[in-house]
Amino acid sequence: MMEFKRQEKSALRRIWTQPPFPAILERCGYFLSGFCLCAASLGNGFLPLAMGFICACTGANGVAAAVGGALGYYFFWGGGIQPVAWCASALLLSAVLGDRQICREAPLLLPMAAALTVALWGVLFQALSGDKTPVALYLLRILMALSSCGVSFRVLRERNPLFDWFACGFAVLALAQILPLPYIGLGYIAAGALVVRGAFPAAALSGLALDLAGITPLPMTAIVCLSYLIRFLPRQPLWLGGFGVVSVSSIVMYICGVWDLSPVPGLFLGAMAGVYLPTQAPKTHKRGEIGLAQVRLELAAGVLTQTRQLLSGIPEIPIDTDLLIQRAVEGACNSCTCRKNCKDVNRVAQMPGTLLHQPLQNAEELPVICKKSGRLLAQLHKSQEQFRTIAADRQRQREYRAAVVQQYGFLSGYLQELSDSLTHKIDCIENNFHAETRVYCNRPAVENGDRCLRFMGTGGKYYVILCDGMGSGPEAAQEARTGCDLLRQLLLAGYPTEHALGSLNSICALRDRAGILTVDLVELRLDTGIVSLYKWGAAPSYLITDGTVEKIGVPTPPPGLSASGWQAPARRVNLGCGELLLLVSDGVGEEAAIRICREKAGAPEDILARCLVDCGTNQGDDDATVVCIRLREE
Repeated sequence: MMEFKRQEKSALRRIWTQPPFPAILERCGYFLSGFCLCAASLGNGFLPLAMGFICACTGANGVAAAVGGALGYYFFWGGGIQPVAWCASALLLSAVLGDRQICREAPLLLPMAAALTVALWGVLFQALSGDKTPVALYLLRILMALSSCGVSFRVLRERNPLFDWFACGFAVLALAQILPLPYIGLGYIAAGALVVRGAFPAAALSGLALDLAGITPLPMTAIVCLSYLIRFLPRQPLWLGGFGVVSVSSIVMYICGVWDLSPVPGLFLGAMAGVYLPTQAPKTHKRGEIGLAQVRLELAAGVLTQTRQLLSGIPEIPIDTDLLIQRAVEGACNSCTCRKNCKDVNRVAQMPGTLLHQPLQNAEELPVICKKSGRLLAQLHKSQEQFRTIAADRQRQREYRAAVVQQYGFLSGYLQELSDSLTHKIDCIENNFHAETRVYCNRPAVENGDRCLRFMGTGGKYYVILCDGMGSGPEAAQEARTGCDLLRQLLLAGYPTEHALGSLNSICALRDRAGILTVDLVELRLDTGIVSLYKWGAAPSYLITDGTVEKIGVPTPPPGLSASGWQAPARRVNLGCGELLLLVSDGVGEEAAIRICREKAGAPEDILARCLVDCGTNQGDDDATVVCIRLREE
């Protein structure tokens, strides 16, 4: 019976973790968040909380939040052009700035843009449609756009208790206006849950939000804070918090002489619901050797973060084009036979520095008249060459600095996560699958420029890495081996996959080895069967299911081309039992690989792989490697 329940639970987990379901649930969550945030009100006027949230979202999540926000403003406020304009502007800001490196380096850029957008729309509607919004509400909307965008941006991208507390306050402020049933307000329910399960600052901010919403004459901040103190009673059951909220509310109503029972049902239901909410394992105190190690890791992470900020703040020194023009004029005029009687020497010396950006093919393109224009053009061409050399050198310096900054950022985040994990209980992950991988090559490992590694990582993750070095022979094999070994060490150390790939990209950029290799990295979750496939300059992969072939991956630039604009997007698929995932190096042509996969889709795995390898061998001298990956149930 227990075995049957375990298999049933595993089957349900696999169904819910298939790619469509998590994505749909995530989009619905963003849609409901944008919808509910529209209900926030101060002074009987709508607020741009939903707009700030939309600005912080990215991709399809931002679209879902924008649609929810537009419908929410229509549902709660009866429509209006201005809130719809907010949502559209927020979606545009999200697309332009939402996931850019500049927003991560300057966290206030996106919130300031949101506040400025609200301010501009307010002025525009006052000028065109005669909007009579009071100045106080106008300024409050600007402040709310700034704060909600900043808080949402931090909450969606990093774990910080301070911003989580403010997010709880904003959520309660919005939910306070939603009353699905009489005497059952969502804001009261959320505040009651925070009293039982949340941190004290989050509970206090929720009470303040209820007071600002003005939905009850009772001092909700005092009720929530006093109810939170019940948690400090020794040996009291958690469910006592629900009755404690009712008792504290009654005492406060008696003291204030104001009897309003509307908050009591919602607070009681929220407190009782909070009993069943999941909670994180409590952190242990920093003492002994573990505490000392944690403090050192946090200090090291802080130093790396500060170093990263200092390197990012180095100002760009402009190229002195006027000096280059002056040197060109001196080189042309000092050796000119007409320099003593030349009347245009002053005008020639005052030529603008922007002249170096022009092609300058003949004398007619010069802004001055010179008797020896050929001599002057020759010197200007030399100055142009110097200008291009200096600009290229500055560009390389920017790339090197960006690569170093990325490395410091990755290390800082990794050390901080490692410090946090020292005081958390490690949950044992049950593996429902085991991975089977086989590698087929057309050359021995010493001469093969394709390198494949398979190993077990942390947290129930299994990794397969296929690196293809440029060309073939020992040099290509060494490059592929170096890239694979570096990724393996980073992933075994607990580095996030995106950070490990970013580190490889930075190292390739620092070594001036752009395009020296391509990367196929597969991350398999052995508990759910979810596969994350990262392709970076690599050939497409193929998923074979019941005789059908699906191509995975599109052509992308190889790592090392740029340290600032790197990306290795992940493609997530659910690899069920019986399905076959093929990683193919570029030694096998794409058209031939698709044809063979379709013809041999029902053939045994080794026959299919050998046909692909033989096809690559017949097409040229490049290395051909095929990696077959399957999942089997435990």
